[in-house]
Amino acid sequence: MSAADQIARIQVKLQELVKRYEQLQKENLKLRGELVPVKQRESEQRERIAALEQQVLVLKTSTGQLEEADRKALDKKLQGYLKEIDKCIAMLGE
Repeated sequence: MSAADQIARIQVKLQELVKRYEQLQKENLKLRGELVPVKQRESEQRERIAALEQQVLVLKTSTGQLEEADRKALDKKLQGYLKEIDKCIAMLGE
C-alpha cells in the first residue's frame, strides 16, 4: 500500500470522525435541553414531598400519634426556627 493510499484512508477516517463528532455534539445539545425541564420537575417534586412530610408531621402532632423519632425531628426543627428568630431579633436590635 502506497503512502498516498494510506493518507487517503486516514483522511476518510478523519472525515468520518468529524462527522460523528458533530452528530454527537448535536445530540448532546438536544439532551441538555431536555434535561433542564426534568431537573425543574424534580425540584418541584422534592419541594412538594417536603411540604407533604411537614403536613404529616403536623397531623401526627395534633392527633398525639407522634413517635419518638418524629418528636426529636420536630424538636430539632423548632430549635432551628427559634435560632433563626433570635438571629433576626438580634439583627433588628443593632
